[in-house]
Amino acid sequence: MNQHSTPSLPQFTIGNEAPGFPELRAGHLGVRLATTLGELQAAQALRYRVFYEEMGAKADAATLAAKLDRDEFDAIADHLLVVDHDLGEGAESVVGTYRLIRQEAAEAFGRFYSESEYDISPLKAFPGRKLELGRSCTSSTYRNRMVMQLLWRGIAAYVFHYGIDIMFGCASLNGTNPDVLAAELTYLALHHSAPEIIRPRALPERYVQMCRLQEAAIDPKQALMRLPPLIKGYLRLGGVVGEGAVIDRQFNTTDIAIIVQTDLVTEKYYRHYEREAR
Repeated sequence: MNQHSTPSLPQFTIGNEAPGFPELRAGHLGVRLATTLGELQAAQALRYRVFYEEMGAKADAATLAAKLDRDEFDAIADHLLVVDHDLGEGAESVVGTYRLIRQEAAEAFGRFYSESEYDISPLKAFPGRKLELGRSCTSSTYRNRMVMQLLWRGIAAYVFHYGIDIMFGCASLNGTNPDVLAAELTYLALHHSAPEIIRPRALPERYVQMCRLQEAAIDPKQALMRLPPLIKGYLRLGGVVGEGAVIDRQFNTTDIAIIVQTDLVTEKYYRHYEREAR
């Protein structure tokens, strides 16, 4: 995650390009796209609580006053929401979110979010429709397997709806000292590096070496266990990583680039939605 401004969003049009995009339910929980400015602001408020209040991101005056995590990309994105119907039927029900930026929206805007940290030109040149994932978070009491599975069902439905071939984005490890994260970064570089033809590379002025230890010095299982749940989730879906990490001091994170080809998304998610759509 990189530094950002806090603009007003009069051009907000989220959800209006996916008529009939269904809510998927699991008991009292559901996953769907945001359709109102109030729902977007609920997602931004949730992001603020998680990123700033829990994870130690540094807020500027405008962010602190608004208590919203927002940037210029929010207006061109679709926002996937996990909602708890036991909490209501409006913005108050939002307990999880994921930001989705389709290739067409990024091209019209002029860039993807990730391009402030990575050279993604190999990925952009690769055939197929692209989707950038980011700003994922859930309320603290909803960080469980059911909610993560519901989010991934929603992403699979979105992928199916728009014919997405490749998903990518910046994923974060908490903290800004790469030597503290040396085992995790080295493990990712050695065992999950993306093929060169699609491999993003950290921008030269932001590049941080990921291979920080000798291979014999790390325990792969222990390094994998120490990774954040979201990154482990990407790896379970066949995710691969770019070259170089990026320090984001505003968000108190060390970022890596992640790529997932959608034909590797687990059958459990994709086929479930395919059956429902038919």
